[in-house]
Parts: sequence; C-alpha cells; structure tokens
Amino acid sequence: MMLSRLMSGSVRNLEREYMCTVRLLDDTEYTCSIQRDAKGQYLFDLICHHLNLLEKDYFGIRYVDPDKQRHWLEFTKSISKQMKSQPPFIMCLRVKFYPPDPAALKEEITRYLVFLQIKRDLYHGRLLCKTSDAAMLAAYILQAEIGDYDPGKHPEGYSSKFQFFPKHSEKLERRIAEIHKTELIGQTPETAELKFLQKAQMLETYGVDPHPCKDVSGNPAFLAFTPFGFVVLQGNKRVHFLKWNEVTKLKFEGKTFHIYANQKEDKKIILTYFTPTPEACKHLWKCGVENQAFYKLEKSSQVRTVSSSNLFFKGSRFRYSGRVAKEVMEQSAKIKREPPEIHRAGLVPSRSCPSITHGPRLSSVQRTRRRAVHISIMEGLESLRDSAHSTPVRSMSHGDSFIPRSRSQAMDSGDGTAVISDESYSPSDSVLPTPVSEYSLELAVSRQINGATRSIEEEKESEAGTPTVGDMTEFGVDSLVKSIAGEAALSETEQVNKFVLSVLRLLLVTIGLLFVLLLLLIILTESDLDIAFLRDIRQTPEFEQFHYEYFCPLRRWFACKLRWVGGLLINK
Repeated sequence: MMLSRLMSGSVRNLEREYMCTVRLLDDTEYTCSIQRDAKGQYLFDLICHHLNLLEKDYFGIRYVDPDKQRHWLEFTKSISKQMKSQPPFIMCLRVKFYPPDPAALKEEITRYLVFLQIKRDLYHGRLLCKTSDAAMLAAYILQAEIGDYDPGKHPEGYSSKFQFFPKHSEKLERRIAEIHKTELIGQTPETAELKFLQKAQMLETYGVDPHPCKDVSGNPAFLAFTPFGFVVLQGNKRVHFLKWNEVTKLKFEGKTFHIYANQKEDKKIILTYFTPTPEACKHLWKCGVENQAFYKLEKSSQVRTVSSSNLFFKGSRFRYSGRVAKEVMEQSAKIKREPPEIHRAGLVPSRSCPSITHGPRLSSVQRTRRRAVHISIMEGLESLRDSAHSTPVRSMSHGDSFIPRSRSQAMDSGDGTAVISDESYSPSDSVLPTPVSEYSLELAVSRQINGATRSIEEEKESEAGTPTVGDMTEFGVDSLVKSIAGEAALSETEQVNKFVLSVLRLLLVTIGLLFVLLLLLIILTESDLDIAFLRDIRQTPEFEQFHYEYFCPLRRWFACKLRWVGGLLINK
C-alpha cells in the first residue's frame, strides 16, 4: 500500500514537470527539468546562473513554433502556455538587445557571449561588410581561437579550414592569414575579442536581426531593429534608417506593419510593409516595441502598455517588462566581484556556426567579370533558414519568394572592395525604393551613426557595370507604372473600407450606450429596488421633475400607441 502511494506520488510529480533544452551561444546544451507552471524568468535565471552571467538584460531565449515562426520567450508568462508544441521543449539563448558599445560592458564573460553572437551573425550573412573589414574580423577570430601563428602547428593554407562567412574566396583567405601572422602577434583571446567587437560595432548592420517582408511595390525587403534605430534593407543596401527618437509609433493590422516617424523640420512619414503571415507581423511589432523601449526610454517606469491598432479596431496589447539600456549600464557599474572563469569553445566544431569545417572548403564559382561586391544578406538568410541552431526565418510556401535570385556572380578584385560571397545584389530585383522623400538625408544620417566614410549604396554605385534605376526601362517601365497604379487604387479601396467599418463600429457602440442608458432609466423609474445609490438619485429634485414632466407623459404616449396597434391587430 505504501509503495503504491509512493509510485502514484512520483507519477504526479513527473506529470507536473517537463524537460527543457536550451542551446547556448557556444553550441553546448543546457537541459533542465522545470515545473509545468514555471514562468520564463525562472528558466532564464537558471541559464544565467549556469553561465555565471550578471549582465543578463542583453540576452533572451528564442524558440520556434511548429509553423517555423520565431518568438522570444516572455519572462512574465508561463512557458507551457507560450509553447505550441509538446515537451520536451528546445530553445536557444541569443543576444536580444545588442549593446550600443560592447567595449563598455563591465564583465569579460558578457563580452565573450556577445562576441559569439556577432561571430554567428557574420557566418550567417547578417553582418555585412567590405572585404577589408571582413578580413580583419576573421583574423581577430583566428587570434582569439588559436592564438599566435605557429609555423609548426599552422601549415600553409590553414585559414581555409575555417568558415567565417557563407562563402569566400582564396584571396580573402590569404589576406586573413597574412593579418593573423603579422598584425595580431601577442594579442590574448580577451584582447582579440574586444578588438573584434569594436570593429563590428562600426558596421552599418551591427545588431541586425532581419525580418522578411515586402514594401508597397511588392519588392522584397528586410526590416530590423538596431541599438541606434529602425532600418530597412533591400539586397545588401540600407535604404531607410530612422533614429529611435524619430520613431513615434509602431502598429500592425493583419499582415500590414506601419512605422510612424517625425524627421527634421517636423516632417512626418509613414512606412508600410507586408509580412508573409499575421503571426510574423505580430512578432515584428513586439520586437519593435521592446527595442524602442529598451534603447529610447530613460527609466523602466516610463514603459507603457501599447496597442497594435486604432480605436474601435480589435488589436493586441503588449508591454515591455524588463529594464532599459541606461538602467542596465548603471547596474553593471555596481558589479564588484572576481571575474568569473571563462571556458572558451576553442576548436570544437559547431553545427550552425563552425570555427573549423572538416569537409572541403566552399569553392568559388567560375568568374567571368571582375567586380567588387559586398556580402549578400539574401544568401546569408538562406543559410540562416537551413541552420539547426539559429532559429529560422519563416519561408514562403505560396506566391512569390521573399528571397530574390542573384543575377550576377562575384569575382576577385584588385581593389579594396573585393568579393565575399558569390551572389551580388542587382537593382532589377528591387526596381523602386520604398517611397520616402528624404532618401539622401537618411543615407547621410546613417553614415553619421557609425562613422562610416561611405555608405553601402555609395560603395555599390562605385562598382563598374552596376545598373542604375535609369537602366530599368528594358524591364518594362510602362507595365510597372500600371501595376503600381492598380495597387494604389486597391490601397485606397482598402482605406475606404476601413473607414466605413470604423464608422459602423462607432455607430454600434453609440447605440449600445444608449440602450444601456435606457435600461438604467427604466430601472430608476419603474423598479422597486431599494439600493442606496438608486434611492439617492430618485430623491433629487431634478430627477423628480424629469419623472413627472417628461417620463410619465412619454410612457402614457407609448402605452396609447401600443393599445392602438393591438386593437388593429385584433380587428384584423
């Protein structure tokens, strides 16, 4: 009898618990058993304790639902209620809010984890850069992982065994090895990682977590939120940039995402984009709300609950629940402890972001033209979807793909902007930019943010043979204009329908309020309820005057009309 009770009790305990596996940034796994009603904060605290991490506000836990849609785990809600799949659950620890200045982080363990995240971004094509920058970043990774160059341990061509980017050329590999041999001698892993972070921070796409979408003209684009503001990428060009203090509102309705902003001289703009699914649009909106609160606000007490849509439309409500960047920096400055020991991954191969590849090096495609291009973010996102450890971007199963095909192939170049990937961006993939008049102004602002001397677009325009928007006549401008006009007419029709729907909802709300007031009036005048507040209302002189001068005559008139209608029906 006692044994059966013990067994039944243990079964009940097992039913109340489930297993969670979290893949960390060094591709190791942390598995634990937690209560079924445990919240996300409990799991996050377990992981941070396991990593001995105190500056934890920059990180988050990401998971993918059965529909391949990415989500950030909300720490204030139950884990089991957020997951749409059955346990055991598999999640990933990732950098959620990139530090505006990684070098200012207090502890080395935090810088190391951010280093692993940016290294992953570089491998998956999310961090775009010129060849000169790419070679330097890769050399820093080599120095951090294998130390100084040793002819006895590192034979000729040793850098070709490392995979830093989606694809790269032999010339780039030779340049990486040259920098590692000559310029980084004596640097410790800590110093190499810090230099890597400082270099990556200056790039325009630092901190980019791309969300695939389409603009109003149907052109593929990627939206992202960075420590400095909101950006729009088309191909490998940053076509829009809005500082966080310029963004006034983020809103979504179904698959439509709107960004409202005030630029210089009180010029208001609205950017509109379309995501593949409503779930992707909601995820984009929540990411935007969290990033805006984290980077823009001075104190977490200023955080407010935001709604996803206008008045009279049913929408989602969401509130950022963590600390803001300024508070995190102030709290980090108070940390006083012995630096924790860091167990670096070294040469352990990784499934999603490998340092060493044991297979053959990705060979370069046969080149027919010598052109200089940047890393293609489109190609990087293709590898991102196929990665086992990096949560995938939702792929399209209907209609047009969000990833345009490459129209040219890359090749080695003798100048400073050589090829990194074998795919290049062609303006024919994105004929018209998103219609914002301050295009040139935004490019100037983007250069001021990270100190770049030339923007991505200027680098592209300097390439020989790169087609411009003026060359697009061969693709049929007349048909394009007609299609855009048709889309504009459709958009106007949708706006009219939304306005009519809003008016109808306002009318229904008004009728409902009048009906409630009528019921309250009947209760006041006709019922015998002896409730304190009703009794006080009935005893007021104004109510007595209304009752005898207006309500009683109106009641007699209605009674007379009802008797007359009843007599007509009886006579028939």
